[in-house]
Amino acid sequence: MGGLTVMRALKARLPNECFVYLGDTARLPYGTKSADTVTRYAVQASAALMRYDIKLLVVACNTASAAALPTLLQTLAPLPVVGVIEPGAEAAVAAAPDGPIAVIATEGTVKGGAYVRAIQAIAPHMPVVQQACPLFVALAEEGMRDGPIAELAAHHYLDPLLATMPRPRGLVLGCTHFPMLKDTIARIAGPDVALVDSAETTAATVEKILQERDLLHTGVMMQSRFLATDAPGRFAHLGEIFLGEPIDPGAVTLVDL
Repeated sequence: MGGLTVMRALKARLPNECFVYLGDTARLPYGTKSADTVTRYAVQASAALMRYDIKLLVVACNTASAAALPTLLQTLAPLPVVGVIEPGAEAAVAAAPDGPIAVIATEGTVKGGAYVRAIQAIAPHMPVVQQACPLFVALAEEGMRDGPIAELAAHHYLDPLLATMPRPRGLVLGCTHFPMLKDTIARIAGPDVALVDSAETTAATVEKILQERDLLHTGVMMQSRFLATDAPGRFAHLGEIFLGEPIDPGAVTLVDL
């Protein structure tokens, strides 16, 4: 579901493109699974999308980007494959060039250290602190983006993180679900902490690649397609919250990976 926040940014930046979105609703969440399992799932999902003659693949999940991107780049070459980690790291360093930078993400992304590596590849001496926030995924999917429960969960995760010294100047929303709780997170983090959402930076990266390869679609805007591995009706209902526009339940195809 969370990857729809990335699709939202892509649609805003590339309004004429045709998007095929696959939500692996049967096997979520990815954030608590092993890297090997996530990689296997990502390979299966990408194979399903390749049947639609795609020209570029966006891995719209931080956990899958961290675990599976090297494998996907190798197995799908020469198809361009874009993850959300590197664009997010670039945005974080730009937003808080003097650091420190804090990262909130799923357990899998935090344990893998992908954001730490990506940020320090750009700024080698940048201090990076991390915090897994697994409850945020469930809250986002239940539509509990604000209110006392979201507030308590945010304090639980963010208070110790923001108490580290020196205090973080940038906070990466290292899971595509987390932008749904952005207002609550921003309120607790305070105005002196820059929040970084990798979706817009990812969309800019995709646009650049399409331009460089002369792959931009300049014709009439085309209708998006949606695939789900379970409960297509629920996907359409919840997906509207993440995508920011209605999803026709009839436009969601049930697929078996």
